[in-house]
Amino acid sequence: MNRRKALQKTGVLAGTAVLMPSLLSLLQSCKTESRLDWQPLFLTDDEAKTISTLIDMILPRTDTPGALDVKVDLFIDKVFAKTYDESGQQKIRTEIAAFNADCKNNFGEAFINLDEQDRMEVLKTAEASSGKFNDGVWGTTIGKQEPVGFYRSLKSMAIWAYFSSEEIGENILNYDPIPMGYQGCIPVSDVGNRWSL
Repeated sequence: MNRRKALQKTGVLAGTAVLMPSLLSLLQSCKTESRLDWQPLFLTDDEAKTISTLIDMILPRTDTPGALDVKVDLFIDKVFAKTYDESGQQKIRTEIAAFNADCKNNFGEAFINLDEQDRMEVLKTAEASSGKFNDGVWGTTIGKQEPVGFYRSLKSMAIWAYFSSEEIGENILNYDPIPMGYQGCIPVSDVGNRWSL
């Protein structure tokens, strides 16, 4: 599956996510920080490199900006630092360590030290073995949600942050800062790109 199709399929997440003001303010604050002097608030340097490498593979730069271009990695670090309690933070550290331990067991190196082909194999395995999110209605999950695991949770957070970023919202998705009249019956083909929230 190519990136464009994956983005189209996951774009539904952007439309159905319940936007919390605290998370949006964290995302907004990421755009003012320089990548050269960025110091993680929560993650260690190796953990931050693991997260950055993972999300760069999930949402790489193509003809549209990638996740690192809109600073999704900074956002994720801030979410861990400012919204997770101590047990949640410890769980993240444990999950990152377990992810890297699996990479070492299967490929001999931590994720950030693997070559591109081995990283792709790690992602294929993680995609196949991770749990799935239940369908939802208006941001509410239908049925009892089983744990989805580190990879799927990180991927979901990265996609949400990507689509919620100002750059993507204004310059990639359709954006209308001052909506006009309601048009109730237009062909789907006239809609074009997904709309920014």
